[in-house]
Amino acid sequence: MTSRLDTVLAEAGGLRAPRERAAQLRAELLDALADGAEELSLPRSGYGTPVPVAIAAFGEALLAVAPADPAAANPPLRNEGKPMLVPFRCTDEDLRLAGLTCSEDDPCPVYLEMSTIHSTGIRIFAAGNIHTTNSTLFTILLGSDDNGQTWREAYERVRGAGLDHLQFSGVDNGWVSGVTLSPLPQDPFFLMTTDGGKTWRRRDLFDETRFGSIQTFYFEDPKTGALVMDRGPGSGSDRYELYETNDGGQTWNIRETNSKVIRLKRAPVAPNPDWRVRADGPSKSFQLEQRQGQKWTSLAAFKVDLGACKPE
Repeated sequence: MTSRLDTVLAEAGGLRAPRERAAQLRAELLDALADGAEELSLPRSGYGTPVPVAIAAFGEALLAVAPADPAAANPPLRNEGKPMLVPFRCTDEDLRLAGLTCSEDDPCPVYLEMSTIHSTGIRIFAAGNIHTTNSTLFTILLGSDDNGQTWREAYERVRGAGLDHLQFSGVDNGWVSGVTLSPLPQDPFFLMTTDGGKTWRRRDLFDETRFGSIQTFYFEDPKTGALVMDRGPGSGSDRYELYETNDGGQTWNIRETNSKVIRLKRAPVAPNPDWRVRADGPSKSFQLEQRQGQKWTSLAAFKVDLGACKPE
């Protein structure tokens, strides 16, 4: 993707730009830095195109520093007809924050779990988590825009959390519900998109820490939605809470509390009957399948075993 700064620098002659273009180039560089600062404040910064983050003098030239090309930083997984391996490397920090006591002699196996799939007709998304036997390590959100031939992680992994439900209203507006799972389910959140899944951003349900998870949610249209939160056993008379939004999930207002399960006025749509995630024992993989007539066809598959955690 060519930026305005790229175009202006090229037209001016790059490093050989004449002195009379200096003022114009300086103004363009300052604008690029301002745009870069705004971009860096967003989740998954630089996903659309690399942005300048620093400029320095080098002899008679100027050097601009930018993040790596997003395609290189987030290389695709290529579907070659066999289960794909999601890359994962466990660090000492991962061990510490997850409370894992893994060792060289007794490493902790790491697994992928896919819980949901959705197709907009243009893109396909699958979500879940990466975990050990006892601890959830990260969320994972995978996306494909070529009918499953290649897959990329659509959003950065969220530590200690999992993703479970995914819905789109039309092809542009989508939501994935998530929750931090360690030590107890808490701090529920959404990953949200308004551009068909090209970019996603995180929106926490609460400003402060709250125990519980999003049991179910449904959006009637891009703006109007509702969710039921389950605060877990021991919450007393207000275990279940009903919230509604009129701004696409930016803000939520509580409408009801109850000791019994609350049903949404308009029940969530059932999982797309033409798509499913299936755990396949023989291949030790999660199969992403599409219904074709009376039979299911595997569109892609991901290995369950991701390796093991042990001290670096």
